[in-house]
This record gives sequence, C-alpha cells and structure tokens, in this order.
Amino acid sequence: MLARFFKQSDVPAEYRNNFHHLYFDIAWFGVLSGSAVNFLNIYATRLGATAFEIGLIGAMSAIVNLFLAIPAGKWLEKQNINKAMFWTSVFYRVGFFLFIFLPLVLTASQQVIAIILLTFIMAIPLTPLGIGFNALFAEAVPNEYRAHVAGIRNIMFAFMFMLTSVVSGALLESMPFPLGYQLVFAIGAIGAAMSSYHLFFIKPFKQDINPPLSKPILASPSRAFSPRNILATLRLDIWKTRFKNILLTFFAFHFAQYLAVPVFPVYNVRVLELTDNSLGIGTACYYFTVLIGSTQLRKFAHRIGNKSLTGWSVALAALYPFLLSISTEVWHFYGLSLIAGLNFAMLSGSYANYMLEHIPPDDRPSHLAWYNIILNAAILLGSLIGPIVSDAMGLSQALLLIAALRFLSGLLILKWG
Repeated sequence: MLARFFKQSDVPAEYRNNFHHLYFDIAWFGVLSGSAVNFLNIYATRLGATAFEIGLIGAMSAIVNLFLAIPAGKWLEKQNINKAMFWTSVFYRVGFFLFIFLPLVLTASQQVIAIILLTFIMAIPLTPLGIGFNALFAEAVPNEYRAHVAGIRNIMFAFMFMLTSVVSGALLESMPFPLGYQLVFAIGAIGAAMSSYHLFFIKPFKQDINPPLSKPILASPSRAFSPRNILATLRLDIWKTRFKNILLTFFAFHFAQYLAVPVFPVYNVRVLELTDNSLGIGTACYYFTVLIGSTQLRKFAHRIGNKSLTGWSVALAALYPFLLSISTEVWHFYGLSLIAGLNFAMLSGSYANYMLEHIPPDDRPSHLAWYNIILNAAILLGSLIGPIVSDAMGLSQALLLIAALRFLSGLLILKWG
C-alpha cells in the first residue's frame, strides 16, 4: 500500500526532481525536529533553566514574527523565491551547529542565556523562511499534485521524527551529560544542513507561479506597505464581520495551547523525573498516533463537520494536562502521548478547514494575515504567562488550570465560533 502511495511513475518526468527533493527536505527536517528541536527545552531544563526561561525560548520566534512578518513579506516579494528560501534556511539552521559547542565554552547558566539569544537571532531568518516556503511549494508543485506531495511529506516527517526521537533518547540515556546532548545537537545540525541542501534544488515552474508573496499579508498590491495606508492594509473591517468570532475563539484556543509549552518540560523532568529515553519514546508514541489518526480525519470531518470536530478536539485536548498532573508512572506518560497524538491529528486536520469555511474565497489573504497575528500573539503571551502561573500556583495546579482553559476554549468554539 505504501509502495503504491509513493509511486512516481504517473508523475511527469519534469516534476519528479522537485518532488524528490521536497521529500528528502522534509525527511531531513524530521531528523532535525526529532533530535535538536525536540530536546532543546529538555536540555535547558537539565541545565537548570526556570519555567520563565523555557517560556522565553518559545516566545522568541513569536516576538520576531510579530515585528518582521510584514517587512519579510515585502523583502521576499523582490527576491528569487528558491534562492531566498535556501539562504534563509542556511542562516537559520547554522544556529544548530552552535548549540554543539555551548558546553565547551560556557557554564550551565550562561548556556541557558545563550540558547535564548541564539533562538532570538535564529528567528530573524526563520520569519521569511516560514512565510516563503508555502510560496515555493506552490510554485514548485502543480496544483493537481499538491495533495499527493503534501501527504508523502507528512508521512516522511512523522516517520523520521519518530525514529530520530527514539534514537536520540537512547543515546542520551547511554552517554554522560552533556556529551549525549552534543551528539543529539550534531545529529540535528546534520539534518538541518541536508534539508537546506535539498531546498537548493527545488525550482519553481514559471507556468505555476502564483501571485506575489506579499499577497497573504496585503489586501491589495496597490497599497503595498505604504505607511499612509497601513490602517487600510491591516483591514480592520474584518473585525466587523463574523470572522471576528473565529479570531477571538482561536486566540483563546492557542493561548491555552501555548500556556502549557514552558510547563510541560519542567514538569516531566522535575516532577515525573522522566529520563531522556522515556521522553523520546513518548514523542514517538505521539507521532505514531498522529499518523494513525490522520487516516481517519476525513471520515470524522464528513460525519460531524469541521467546526464540531475542531471544538471537541480542542476541548478534549484538556485531557492531556489534566491526566498528566495526576500521573505517577512512565507508562502513564506513554499512554497520554498516544491519546494526545490521536486528538492532535483530528485537531490539526480540521481547524484550518473550519477557518477557511468562514473566509470569503476572494479575500483569504487579509483574513489569514489576521489569523497569523492572533496566533503569534497567543504564542507570545502563553509562553511568557505560563511560567508565571506555574510559579504562583505550582506545576500540578497550573496543569489543572491549563486543562480548564483548553476545555472552555473548545466550548467557546462550539458555541460562538
């Protein structure tokens, strides 16, 4: 069955090179994500980072994105898209090589500060990379093959993420600290370099080029980033439509989602005392059920609709922090990871479709721009407030509060979304 899914004989020869490099790009990105990215917060926690410092690591990208998204879009509009994606990926991913050498030159507390600063610097090229890759994908893959290519990329990412997270966890378990983490960061750096290598060979097809990249941010190209038209560019009229409900309920959802990000690694390491190997296995369990759940997404969405599936998935996401707060054994963590992955498969596959159902087809760019703003605002606030809440209430009580907020945000979507 998988062999049939990966079959390329029906793909025109002129597209195969792009498709293969897109597959290898995401596979190597899965290696990076399953190693360096996956264990960075855990490493910072083992260095003694506070929940607030963990929150800062997560907040850096949101801060930079909020300020640089529009300038990045303007800059990308004037660039050769494939070259811009290659070089921004290089400048972003070189930071992962620097992580390898931090233990050699800095103390534990200094490393925490360096990780925060490096994450901030890396977020600068990451902003145009994140904005531009979808444009490159659209220009490199004809419309009739996009679902096929995206599906294979999802499978390859999930598989490589699972494999790398398990291997990384085993390495960290068997090697002394911090040498094991240096090796994990080296594996991630190699994955980063190879992903960028394959990005270099992805070329747009002239006949498939879409409208200028700035379109997802602007209401119309004629008003492109003019200071005197900034209010018109922001399209504040969108807040007078029913889409306002979508934005507000999604802000509540993403805030509750990212409020937990700085709390989870601290709780897992200092309360549950999970080993790196256990954390790697838990992540693999999570992505295994993401894969399984994704195969059933279409059936559930067709049966109950994207709105209901999104709302109930957000509400059920409360189970993870609630049950984690009363967990005592490693197998509890594994079971929760399986449940959370299954729920996330439903959520991640339904909420974007639900949102698009409420956006006029001829006015998607401006609506999605506002969603990008509320998403990054929620990431920023959640990442910074989460540690404050956990310090004030305690980790277990903070998880219970997060569970309640997730459940309530799901009900908000069902009632007012």
